[in-house]
Amino acid sequence: MIKRILVVLGLLTLPLALGLLFTYDVIKIEWISMMEIQPSFGAQEDPLPLPPRSIPVQGAAYIPELGEPVNPVKADSESLSRGEKYYGQMCAHCHGPTGAGNGPFSAFLVKRRPANLLEGRPVTSSDGYLFVVISEGVPEAMPALRGQLPEPQMRWDVVNYLRKLQQP
Repeated sequence: MIKRILVVLGLLTLPLALGLLFTYDVIKIEWISMMEIQPSFGAQEDPLPLPPRSIPVQGAAYIPELGEPVNPVKADSESLSRGEKYYGQMCAHCHGPTGAGNGPFSAFLVKRRPANLLEGRPVTSSDGYLFVVISEGVPEAMPALRGQLPEPQMRWDVVNYLRKLQQP
């Protein structure tokens, strides 16, 4: 009698077990895993911010608490030619080929026009100030170019080229 009950129960549960086996891809039972409770970011989100006061692997280009950095790159012909190339790729679209703020893209910037780099604050500011502006950008006006010019020397080359443009 007990054998018959076990056989009947086995025959009744066999289709259920087979059904679950073949419908697993449809049902997808979620299992708890450690990856689900770790901090992460989605495909369209920005990465997590760096910890405060951390220094990049390449070394710190400048530390805000210490003031404006000093230009370590000599303005020789090599630096100026590299700076001209980087300026043409990253800056001339808005600031124009001569730095007058009349680049081909400037017509589309209705809210805030690009700065004229040949007069006013860009001329009277230090090299370090220009380096920080190129690196960090200007809120709601100019993007940070630290990502497009990742090496600090590239940004210093642009500063040297700007100084050449500003000469009468």
